[in-house]
Amino acid sequence: MPDGLDEAVLTARIEAGNAALREAGFDAVPCLIDTSPDRAEATVREHLQEHAFGLAMIGGGVRMLPENTLLFERLVNVLSDAAPGIRLCFNTAPENTVEALRRWIQA
Repeated sequence: MPDGLDEAVLTARIEAGNAALREAGFDAVPCLIDTSPDRAEATVREHLQEHAFGLAMIGGGVRMLPENTLLFERLVNVLSDAAPGIRLCFNTAPENTVEALRRWIQA
């Protein structure tokens, strides 16, 4: 968890962001990952085998923490390798997830 962020509050914000995606008409599939790069990669590969994705978002909890640099690199690389042509987008908070996706596709 980032410094000063409560897990319950962040979980509620993420759930609200996912609800906003559904309300906006996006067919979003959440993929919560472990901070272990190996376990995160395995989880993402499982999701990619179960669904076809044209767009993936990697949240700020991964991208913005220096200790997650390797995790971020692994996610970008597994998405690029396992889903050629996938586009990546990035939010800055759960509340602007819809806007991040809309930059690349329309619902």
